[in-house]
Amino acid sequence: MPWILLIVGGVFEVGFTTCLRYVEGFRNIPWTLGFLACATISVLLLEMAVRSIPMGTSYVVWGGIGAIGTTIVGIIWFGEPVGAVRLGLIVAIVACVAGLKALA
Repeated sequence: MPWILLIVGGVFEVGFTTCLRYVEGFRNIPWTLGFLACATISVLLLEMAVRSIPMGTSYVVWGGIGAIGTTIVGIIWFGEPVGAVRLGLIVAIVACVAGLKALA
């Protein structure tokens, strides 16, 4: 169960980073509320996960999910560039996260 909480927390991290694109200096209230909700849920789920998973491992996995997810959102929805090096680095992050899961 802690791993599920950690993964869902990472997904909410993608939500809050995506909301940041639209907050407009926190003047756009709906997107700001979305940011605050996603950030709160994400950090709460991370906190719950670190009760059972080592803190360093939890943070790296949470951050990795957020980084990978945010990059994918950027590529798909915002037309950010995709290249072999960028994809290779994403694969490296996934491999590191899988390795940490295997060791935990």
